[in-house]
Amino acid sequence: MDDLNALADEHVTAAHADPHGRSAHLLVHEDFLRQSIIALTAGTRLDEHNAPPAASLQVLRGVVLVTTVSGDTELRSGQLHPVPQERHGLLAVEDAAVLLTAVND
Repeated sequence: MDDLNALADEHVTAAHADPHGRSAHLLVHEDFLRQSIIALTAGTRLDEHNAPPAASLQVLRGVVLVTTVSGDTELRSGQLHPVPQERHGLLAVEDAAVLLTAVND
């Protein structure tokens, strides 16, 4: 069993050691289900990309901004939000760790 709090702390620390300010780890990979921890240092972004068929983002640490053409959504620690079904990006407003749950076909 994984301790999400410990993993969030570990990956935020690893993101600070990474020249690109990020760290990620695939936790679950079963059939179509994938769950990953993604940590970003403040100001680091994941560039715009396509959305999987179904996904959610749970903020474990910090504050992130989900960016889309139709509008941005700020998410704070403890919040869970569906990933928009459009191209989107992710910006760490402050050091952050998120749990991405995705279903791919």
